[in-house]
Amino acid sequence: MDNRQISVNIEGDEPFCIVYSDGKAKITKLPTHGETKVITHQGKVKRVKFDEGEEF
Repeated sequence: MDNRQISVNIEGDEPFCIVYSDGKAKITKLPTHGETKVITHQGKVKRVKFDEGEEF
């Protein structure tokens, strides 16, 4: 098993998500109101989809 490490310096209090796939890591902010989906295909992340909305 290959051990890899990710170092993250957190600033502020906004929610975020770290996605790791195929040797790459990406960080993305999460929407204030909405849904975030991580789409995978054959064991690899293909895309991250955001569906933002706000109730009236």
